[in-house]
Amino acid sequence: MLALTSVWTTILLAAAVALGPLAIDMYLPALPAMGEALSANTGQVQLTLSIYMAGFAIAQLICGPLADRFGRKPIMIGGFLLFAIASVICALATNIETLILCRFLQALGGSAGPVLGRAAVRDIYSPRDAAKIMAILASIMALAPAVAPTLGGFMVVGLGWPSIFLALGGYSLLMAIVIAVGIPEPMRPENRQSLRIGSLWKNYRAIASDISFLGYTLTNSLTFAGLFAFLSGSSFVLIDFLDVEPQHFGLFFACIVAGYIGGNLTAIRLGRSFTPDQILVRGLTVSVIGGGLMAALAASHVYNVWAVVAPQALFMVGVGMVLPQTMAGALANFPRMAGSASALFGFTQMVVAAIVGALVGHFHDGTSLVMAGIIATCAIGALSSYLLLVQRHPAPGFEPA
Repeated sequence: MLALTSVWTTILLAAAVALGPLAIDMYLPALPAMGEALSANTGQVQLTLSIYMAGFAIAQLICGPLADRFGRKPIMIGGFLLFAIASVICALATNIETLILCRFLQALGGSAGPVLGRAAVRDIYSPRDAAKIMAILASIMALAPAVAPTLGGFMVVGLGWPSIFLALGGYSLLMAIVIAVGIPEPMRPENRQSLRIGSLWKNYRAIASDISFLGYTLTNSLTFAGLFAFLSGSSFVLIDFLDVEPQHFGLFFACIVAGYIGGNLTAIRLGRSFTPDQILVRGLTVSVIGGGLMAALAASHVYNVWAVVAPQALFMVGVGMVLPQTMAGALANFPRMAGSASALFGFTQMVVAAIVGALVGHFHDGTSLVMAGIIATCAIGALSSYLLLVQRHPAPGFEPA
């Protein structure tokens, strides 16, 4: 097996965490085709995104404590196997109701990768080092979503939308095998927690009452919600409104991912000279500028592909700088409960994203205006939560120099 601090272990954890975004990004180009094939309207099809996020959120509250008791590996492997089974059922769905239900089951299994990947990084590294590792992990992980929409677009055209779910199931099964044989258990035996209801409630109450945790979690959740607003509306805006071909959708999406990778790499470079808090405020500022620019262009009725893609790419530079810092900061105070802290962190993130995704679908007016306005609002909200909470209660080692 690989050493826990090996670069290959980091790559494997990135691949495990990538299953979550892959389950969204790869089938984005298929949303209009799925609606047509299953006789579903835009709101119903977008519900397959929101229900996935809701299931993802709920499952994290379960798998986090389970992993704190039994270890990261067995829960992660079980989650991947469940995801694989649910993916096959998704591919066989003949109506939108079945697909929505199976997406929920898929989310229950898929949640294990991100929540336990974050916990494993906290198991292995100190809080400040964890911020750097999470930025590296995010850069590696972003390669999958960069390719996924393009691959998904060609699969929709050549093989049909069910092929996407079959490919996701195969990836999940492969990850279960690789995790089982590739890396040792990262959690120390002395950190195992009880599964008694009283103990779980006590742990979650202690985590939720930590102002530092709340600040980083809310900042992360609102930033991620801005990203999810784009994920929820981009295929309808670009394909239906701006006439982008499904097989070309991924090329524009790659520009968005490039912005995210650029933000990750910037965070890594700035980490040599600045504290995570200083990187965080810079990233939030960039996100506000990107989101505000997109909203201003949409409000001015400037409707073309680059009026959407370029501002969102700038927004994603900020996201790439913000997310690793907030992930590490939220878990910094809980080395003995990293699984539960990561679960509550992820639950909040996904609930906020699911609500925002549902709002995009409900208020979608056929243009980019609603999506852009919600993205800008999320960016401003994230900056506000930083100023009100994080700046006053930074995590240990995150304080400005």
